Amino acid sequence: MTDSIANEFDTLQLGDKRLDNRCKLIAERFAANPQASINAASQGWNETHAAYEFFDNDSVDEADILAAHKDATMRRIEQQDVVLLVQDTTELNFTKHPTEDSGVLNEDYRFGLYDHSQIAFTETGLCLGVTDVKLFSHDPETLGRKADQRKQLPIQEKESYRWLQDYQQACQLAGEYPDKQVINVADREGDLYDIYVESAEHPTPADFVIRANQPRCTPERDIDAGPSVYKKVADEVAAAPVRLRLQIDLTATPKRAARRATLEVRAKRLTVKPPHLRKADLPEVQLSVVEVREIDGPGDGTEVHWQLLSSLPVDTIDQVQRVIDIYVKRWPIETYFRVYKSGCRIEEIQLETNARQRRALMIYKVVAWRLMYLTTLGRQCPDLDCEAVFAEFEWKPVWKVVCDDPLPEQPPSLGQMILMIGQLGGHNNRRGDNPPGAEAMWNGLRRMKDFSLAWRAFGHDGS
Repeated sequence: MTDSIANEFDTLQLGDKRLDNRCKLIAERFAANPQASINAASQGWNETHAAYEFFDNDSVDEADILAAHKDATMRRIEQQDVVLLVQDTTELNFTKHPTEDSGVLNEDYRFGLYDHSQIAFTETGLCLGVTDVKLFSHDPETLGRKADQRKQLPIQEKESYRWLQDYQQACQLAGEYPDKQVINVADREGDLYDIYVESAEHPTPADFVIRANQPRCTPERDIDAGPSVYKKVADEVAAAPVRLRLQIDLTATPKRAARRATLEVRAKRLTVKPPHLRKADLPEVQLSVVEVREIDGPGDGTEVHWQLLSSLPVDTIDQVQRVIDIYVKRWPIETYFRVYKSGCRIEEIQLETNARQRRALMIYKVVAWRLMYLTTLGRQCPDLDCEAVFAEFEWKPVWKVVCDDPLPEQPPSLGQMILMIGQLGGHNNRRGDNPPGAEAMWNGLRRMKDFSLAWRAFGHDGS
């Protein structure tokens, strides 16, 4: 590729130029064949042996591997007016191939890591890169600790602290780039009152859109219910007038059939009181609350119901719609994790120690971003010359295999190239089909790599 994944490591500094070059080569091999094992992705025993030595090198800091990609991500962020920093957690199950020092997941017989990542997107959904990664596992000694015990811990000692840390990173970015709007987006696990306090007190707060998870209350007492009962945020917004109605098409999932859903949207600005156990430590905060509720649903428990908490204004219909649109832009991080786990098959990694495993994961984080970036870039910039991304020896064999036509005088567009790669990966390209998805892309890129190797090996003249 002209715009090679090695470019993501331009600022890499591992303390030895040979290590820098080795890391770049490993990334190129993984990107060319993301589902392959380390042995299969490498070209020959010498490369395989060098890759294992790299992962076993204690002088290589996993954070330094990702730092170069973060630098490249910041360069892309600098070109945007609005940046969404989406954070989420996924489970990496290594029970089939545990390391000798594996941590545990939610059961003491399940080995693996949790991966909490923050990823930058544009408002149109283009994946700009990974800005933060936290890998952690549960402590077997405290695995069975009750919820009430966990609630008594300071926020810095809770696993949920990671959500606040990534929001603080968003605030730092907002301070560094005051001309940009930085919006942090999270699903229900990110519903931390500490984030709302941080937003109110930080000198350069990032905006946020977070799906509610906790039953929060206003400081106003509900006299009818009793002197110690406070009005619920959910009841207050549910009583607000309908601001708009929407229709959306829901795709089929294991729990529901595909259907068109009709949604009612309500919104209200409310003062919210801190959780009962922390009311002495934390102040009240002002939040915009947007409720999205499906009406006339099937009645089987699959109805859409979101309560979104935000720092953004909700005075107009357009402002309410934007809060919803931004929350929906959280979903591509789920696709990213699917590419990371299934497209790169990271749960099949067989390395002996946790440290070796984590070094490999940092490279795969960048490989997964690259797959996401190519998929979305082809949709958003279809008229771009494909040689901005792909080398001549890559697009020419793909053209010959897919089109079976003489090579064009000018390179195809990026949109055409992405479509052809998708077809190599199983995309049908029928009338009315959506553009190639991530799975078709990772399979197609693997085949493109084989064709390009053959193209060069046989010294093809391009005719």
